[in-house]
Amino acid sequence: MGIIQKAKLYLGNHTETKENHFDEKLRTRYYKAMKDKVIAEIEGVINQRQGYEIARVEEDRGEVIVKVKKGKKKLIVFTVIMVRPNKTAVDISVDTDTVLFTDFGHSRHVIYGIYEDLDKRLTFIGSGLGDELIKY
Repeated sequence: MGIIQKAKLYLGNHTETKENHFDEKLRTRYYKAMKDKVIAEIEGVINQRQGYEIARVEEDRGEVIVKVKKGKKKLIVFTVIMVRPNKTAVDISVDTDTVLFTDFGHSRHVIYGIYEDLDKRLTFIGSGLGDELIKY
């Protein structure tokens, strides 16, 4: 990880996962489940967290939008895509509302915690598997 990449982890109030993120913990996660099951488990994870409120669920588009009003205010967007039958990808984007230009890595840790909870509820296949899944 380069200096610029490391600085971006701490100097900003937005973090999102992606297929080939330099931070392995922030790569797209794949689960062995159908899209509706994954969305239901995301709702379960969010409902267990105090101060987290589901603003909107759009199952057709595979989006779950969450507002956090307790503590540091945040907007969390989950993107759920079924890439194959019983293989579903989950990406997360977190924006933290801060007075400063940075949240000092808080949004990154929110994603770590959510992925950890999802891993306990769903069968985790791997992360950053997009290229492998396209081959077949």
